[in-house]
Amino acid sequence: MYPPKLQQIVDLFEALPDMEKRETLITYADQAKNQGPREGETFDLEDVRKDEECTDTVGVFLKVNPDRTTHYRVTLGPQVQTLTKAMTAILCKGLEGRTIEEVLEVPADFVPKIVGADLVRQRSQTVYYILTRMKSAATVWRNRDRAAALG
Repeated sequence: MYPPKLQQIVDLFEALPDMEKRETLITYADQAKNQGPREGETFDLEDVRKDEECTDTVGVFLKVNPDRTTHYRVTLGPQVQTLTKAMTAILCKGLEGRTIEEVLEVPADFVPKIVGADLVRQRSQTVYYILTRMKSAATVWRNRDRAAALG
């Protein structure tokens, strides 16, 4: 149902009690700073902006390989909330190497399994924000690719 790496993360969170889920989310949030572009990397799509539903600027960087597998990098401004940081690390790891089509097909129903129903209710826009941005980047890339093929 989910890409294998994302499924492993979902399975981990589902096995944890709520307090440990929060601690694990904080651990993932700490890893978000490692998800940014590295020196020398190039991307097929770069989308850096501050949206109304986010507290700071977020940059989504997408590289699509010749076999259509993806590689995401994300930058986060200093005011981005912990939950958004955690979802950044989770999604960068969980979607690594998936095709554009697989990314677009990922249902958002895994989010409550990771963050818990209470946090989803409290921060509904925040928990889905990064997934929405990644899917948006995939859609833009796919549309450009189709247009180029029609050429």
